[in-house]
Amino acid sequence: MSPVFHFTPGRLPLLVSMPHVGTHIPDDIAQQLNPVAQVKADTDWHLPQLYNMLQELGVSVLQATHSRYVIDLNRPADDLNLYPGQDTTGLCPVDTFDKQALYPEGGAPNAAEIARRVAAYWQPYHQQLQTELARIRAQHGIAICWDAHSIASHVPRFFEGRLPDLNFGTADRRSCAPGLQTALQQTLLQSNQAHAFSHVFNGRFKGGYITRNYGQVAENIHAVQLEMSQCIYMNETAPFDYRPDLAAQIQPVLRQLLATCLNWADSPDSATPRGGV
Repeated sequence: MSPVFHFTPGRLPLLVSMPHVGTHIPDDIAQQLNPVAQVKADTDWHLPQLYNMLQELGVSVLQATHSRYVIDLNRPADDLNLYPGQDTTGLCPVDTFDKQALYPEGGAPNAAEIARRVAAYWQPYHQQLQTELARIRAQHGIAICWDAHSIASHVPRFFEGRLPDLNFGTADRRSCAPGLQTALQQTLLQSNQAHAFSHVFNGRFKGGYITRNYGQVAENIHAVQLEMSQCIYMNETAPFDYRPDLAAQIQPVLRQLLATCLNWADSPDSATPRGGV
């Protein structure tokens, strides 16, 4: 069995999680899927390459290896809809973002199969995530989880028009201390490189299960999700090529944002846990 994740421990109070970068689909599951699944269009493509500064920064990194079509690691294990009243994909998706069926009619995974996937793929990733955040918190007195994502800039199923370039989610300021969100906003406003990119906080994407579950401000564990429009660093049509020329423009901004998290963690503002507003 292929490993469920790749993990690199760091020395600083920041963990970068990438739950949707995996592309592996085990043979037994692949045989159940329609051919469209092999395109894997809904992958958060190339994020490890885009975030090429993580090793140099010395932060912890957790990367999924399996496709979100196997199981979505950013959904709760009970498959509760994180956006009530809005169209979303589930814990074990049955269709693509373009509403193409992933399974033949009547072939969607049943409750037993979903439970098997939760045990085999979902639980190990979340156990590692929880363990590492607890270790960081114990060592540094504070932990920050940066949940890294990307998505096509136009997905009519979820939003009208073009998505902003940088979509930050802090569960409406509940998953991190207000000071951290303010520091990130100030970085975006003050950075010359960031001015080229549009951004929004808690717009269409407010943060998924990882952000909402692990952001525990009272315990001085803070979580921020960044959902990037893929057009700012890659081609959005198959074969979804990485664009180094585009990536070079956003990478300095990502470095600045991660540095902001680390600087804030080391500032007096982070010393006392406080609730969101």
